Amino acid sequence: MKISRAAGSSLLVLGLLFISGCSSAQTSNTARTAREQLLISNAIDQSLAKVNFSSLAGANVFLEEKYMDSVDKPYIVGTLRHHVLRAGGSLVGKAEDADVIMEARSGGVGTDMSEKYVGIPEIALPGMLAIPEIRLAENKSQQGYAKIGLVVLDAKSNVMLGQGGVTTARSDDSNWFVMGIGPFQDGTIRTEIDSAIQAPPGMPQRALSNTVAFGRSSKTPNFSGSRVQMASGLKDKVKAKAADWEREFADK
Repeated sequence: MKISRAAGSSLLVLGLLFISGCSSAQTSNTARTAREQLLISNAIDQSLAKVNFSSLAGANVFLEEKYMDSVDKPYIVGTLRHHVLRAGGSLVGKAEDADVIMEARSGGVGTDMSEKYVGIPEIALPGMLAIPEIRLAENKSQQGYAKIGLVVLDAKSNVMLGQGGVTTARSDDSNWFVMGIGPFQDGTIRTEIDSAIQAPPGMPQRALSNTVAFGRSSKTPNFSGSRVQMASGLKDKVKAKAADWEREFADK
């Protein structure tokens, strides 16, 4: 039985339809999403950027953190330390060594979510029937909040220096979907990421090398050099001994 070329092609295509394969790759996520962490850190950065730390220039500052009880406390403390150093202050590890004591407290550090849409909600009908929900446009957004209080005391007299105060900021990540198409993103962390991932024009890239090598410290003995010197000295001795043998044989 002879099969035409067209029929053979059809059988090949039909066979390929029944032959299928699949692959899968395992993925994992951190317990806290990167977006949540960025929302909180962005709110913290905004809140502390509104504080004037210039009066701490030249002062020894002890940062009291026992009143700081919140999520991402290390980031808040680290950012405060950075601002103090940037203003020209010096950080000390003990209150008795300080000129001033800065007390930090958290009034609320965390995230919230909200969702809204334009469309027709689900409508239940008699007889266990229902008209499904129809969303023409929807917005899913998440907000980060940081409320941080600061007060500075004289380390010797415990008298408050200035009035201190509370600084509050909010970050947000907004995602729009229109007729199921999206997300169309907007918000403070989108702005931060867009401005941060691109290096300024002309800025040299300082990428880490993909090979590992270490230089020799000035206190590390140069063993390789000493070996070379020993080998060189041994070679000279051999040459001298050979010359002595040549002279001895020549005399005989």
